[in-house]
Amino acid sequence: MFSQLEMPPADPILGLSVKFKADTNPDKIDLGPGIYKDEAGKTPVLACVKAAETFRVENEDTKVYLGSTGSALFNDKITSLILGADHKIIAENRIRTLSTPGGTGALRIAGEFINRSKPGATIWVSNPTWANHQGVFTASGLKVENYPYYDYENKCLDFDAMVEALKQVSADDAVLFHACCHNPSGMDLNQEQWKVVAELARDIGFTPVIDIAYQGFGNGLDEDAAGLRVVANVVDQMIICSSCSKNFGLYRERIGACSVIGSSAAQADILGAVMATVVRVTYSMPPAHGAAIVETILSSEELTQQWHGELQVMRDRISGMRQLLVEKLAENGVTEDFSFITRQNGMFSFLGITPEQIARLQDEFSIYIVGSSRINVAGVAPANVDYLTQSIAKVLK
Repeated sequence: MFSQLEMPPADPILGLSVKFKADTNPDKIDLGPGIYKDEAGKTPVLACVKAAETFRVENEDTKVYLGSTGSALFNDKITSLILGADHKIIAENRIRTLSTPGGTGALRIAGEFINRSKPGATIWVSNPTWANHQGVFTASGLKVENYPYYDYENKCLDFDAMVEALKQVSADDAVLFHACCHNPSGMDLNQEQWKVVAELARDIGFTPVIDIAYQGFGNGLDEDAAGLRVVANVVDQMIICSSCSKNFGLYRERIGACSVIGSSAAQADILGAVMATVVRVTYSMPPAHGAAIVETILSSEELTQQWHGELQVMRDRISGMRQLLVEKLAENGVTEDFSFITRQNGMFSFLGITPEQIARLQDEFSIYIVGSSRINVAGVAPANVDYLTQSIAKVLK
């Protein structure tokens, strides 16, 4: 049965991490994986998370299954976090949310749900997009197409080309958008552009699928969800895939959510029930621990405020590193304009350097960057920024 199998190609980001770990250079820098790091290069457990875990250990009284939809309290809290507690969709009872194993699990359930609704449907994703989007949706049975998004030459959003492409999308198609902190470009839509997208979705009839994996890492919790809410105000149906990996630091707990919005409460009941059957034959029941942590934090005013403060620290650090990186590049004699880095949001940015320069950074200076030149800005710190920018300056000469 297995004799015809061949070794699959290595994941470019995971493979980079393996090389980094094996590198003995004490000055090595890993800018590949999309994981938040503090100034010491660590990914800490948030204090609010530790407090919530202590509460869970002391109060948990069963390990029984949660059911296919997961924790009802978690689902309610995440719905309010994404849409805002007073959004009309919540008041109209038009949204159904279920817990998933991380943001990737949410995307896979969304893909399977779309395929259940229209077998072999097409989903459009931005060019570029997160590397795993293509694989997740293809594995769900969907056809994946691309729409223009990032202007590599001018290092900005190619919105006009994006709009022209979306005008050609079919009413039976789905279109994936990044709510904020676009991975991998860091370039986000502004509110006026979101309005254009929302009106296109309404007029054409395609289904928006919003991936919100970094809420709170851009400009703030509400600010980062503002575009998503613009779309929700305009269309009758949409899907939202969210993750608690980054903003709660719960990477290994694998907790996210998939939400579906219907045109009415009655339709939302049908959509939610169908999505639950997709879960039942995929992983049956979601894990409980991560959801319990999040719902405990969001149910406590004290822990919520503590979380807001810790999230602010992470957000400010990333923003500060963007500014410092640009300043240090200039100090080290780099004449190219890297100011675009300060106009982006979240952890990611394309440096826009060549594959040869990326290879030199790795081979000569032990600086590990994805082949597209995408960097994780959270991997930059005051302790390594001089070495990093000096090395970049050398390969740019």
